[in-house]
Amino acid sequence: MILCEWKDFNTDTETYTLEAFEESIGDEFHAMDMKDGDEIPSYIWTTNYVVIVKQNARIYQDVSFVKIPRNPVCE
Repeated sequence: MILCEWKDFNTDTETYTLEAFEESIGDEFHAMDMKDGDEIPSYIWTTNYVVIVKQNARIYQDVSFVKIPRNPVCE
């Protein structure tokens, strides 16, 4: 489900609020994709990026963000 309003999410090591996410990515939030039953989004759209949220399976639950430019300039 696409959410146009931020929904805080947690890992074992961190709580992600709108302010913390925007500061870490360096861009403004637009929407997020939450799969049914998941507590962590799969994708987050910002002004300039599509951010893939990768869950790291280790001893504890953690995530990493992969930024992909939304509108790359081709020359």
